[in-house]
Amino acid sequence: MSGEGKTVCVTGASGFIASWLVKLLLQRGYTVRASVRDPSDQKKTDHLLALDGAKERLRLFKANLLEEGSFDSVVDGCEGVFHTASPFFITPSDPQAELIEPALNGTLNVLGSCAKNPTVKRVVLTSSVAAVAYNGRPRTSDVIIDETWFSDPESCKENKLWYQLSKTLAEDAAWKFAKENGIDMVAINPAMVIGPLLQPTLNTSSAAILNLINGSQTYPNASFGWINVKDVANAHIQAYEIPSANGRYCLVERVAHYSEVVNILHKLYPSFQLPEKSADDKPFMPTYQVSREKAKTLGIDFISLEEGLKETVESLTEKKFFGM
Repeated sequence: MSGEGKTVCVTGASGFIASWLVKLLLQRGYTVRASVRDPSDQKKTDHLLALDGAKERLRLFKANLLEEGSFDSVVDGCEGVFHTASPFFITPSDPQAELIEPALNGTLNVLGSCAKNPTVKRVVLTSSVAAVAYNGRPRTSDVIIDETWFSDPESCKENKLWYQLSKTLAEDAAWKFAKENGIDMVAINPAMVIGPLLQPTLNTSSAAILNLINGSQTYPNASFGWINVKDVANAHIQAYEIPSANGRYCLVERVAHYSEVVNILHKLYPSFQLPEKSADDKPFMPTYQVSREKAKTLGIDFISLEEGLKETVESLTEKKFFGM
């Protein structure tokens, strides 16, 4: 119970990663001040209020990423701030309004509130491998991506990778702001996050698995890194609690092409109707490697992709997204 008597803040607390973060922080004895867009929306809050320790040590606040000063009251009196709130869509209709502005301005608004608050000792930013791996360099099987890589905004724009662009610009701005304002910040860069859902709504990365098991005829010709949500939440807490934690931490259990994901699902659930072919006739996108060395210094053991997929399917079934 290393969090006893300490107060921390989690932004965007109703999200997939943030919900797990709130759960683990409460388990460790922390008092949690959590921001949600609308505290009266039960779909966003009931699962948080039902967590062990929530009655005594969880307070919900209304805050808006695009409103300057919106996070002042949430951050007030906190020693640690976990900024996880950031939208994730694969195909936005208006990338600037839906992705880039909330990610970039939201991050600067939260850090602005932290800069005003002398109690804040460390900020842990939820970034993404999206801010690491997309720089136009080839990603082939002999390539090992690590924390020294940064996605290139121009390359992201050229290839219309709007989510990658939003995370790249937000993380870059965060490092600059933290440096200029003397904020001790650590960034967590997870890949596609899978595992059990605490929230009642379907998030984007879980939806990617749901599509595969829900009668899709094809799977995407794409290779992604995959990581379990419990490892991601745990890494955030370790990055906050371990004094020597610094810089950024890539979190990837394994990089796998969608065809491999389908094969694993087929072994786990032989009776499922799974897609048998790729969405296009091009050669499979190659897989690459992402270094796990730095993440291991946070004590992360990495839950296997197999286990993560099993937990995701069980959770999607339990939440009635699948098998209805």
